[in-house]
Amino acid sequence: MLIREMSREECFRALAGSRLARLACSRENQPYVVPVYLALHEASECLYGFTTFGQKVEWMRANPLVCVETGEVAANNQWVSVIAFGRYEELPERPGNDKERLMAWQVLKTDPMWWEPGDMAWTARASCDPTETLTPVYYRIRIGQMTGREAAQATRIERHVTPPG
Repeated sequence: MLIREMSREECFRALAGSRLARLACSRENQPYVVPVYLALHEASECLYGFTTFGQKVEWMRANPLVCVETGEVAANNQWVSVIAFGRYEELPERPGNDKERLMAWQVLKTDPMWWEPGDMAWTARASCDPTETLTPVYYRIRIGQMTGREAAQATRIERHVTPPG
């Protein structure tokens, strides 16, 4: 197996082709990783998401530095993994913020079921508390640093390490 570093452009292509990612955030030295659906807007170098209020939003409000990982595995020796470091920015509903929320909606709606994970989480919570109302949270991750690795089958003879002893 050969592993190579991906260019920034290749990392963006991998992010654009993937909706499911793992979002890592932390609070009070405790890490938290959760699967999320995100959509890339390459021109702004931002990932957009939709959710309802919960632990990840609470934690990202407290510490906006986050990390997003996405990848695809075709075989043990054929995979892609991209890690993007960035900053969480909430896009609240308020006067003057319509343009940013509309941008999030436009980027997200390219997937016909973009709203479903946030809605399902809210539905699960609402069944516990019928007075709770759906409060949509649009957000973006402004990408700073990014790294990616790709593994492919070796085209040369691989070396085998003999066991100790």
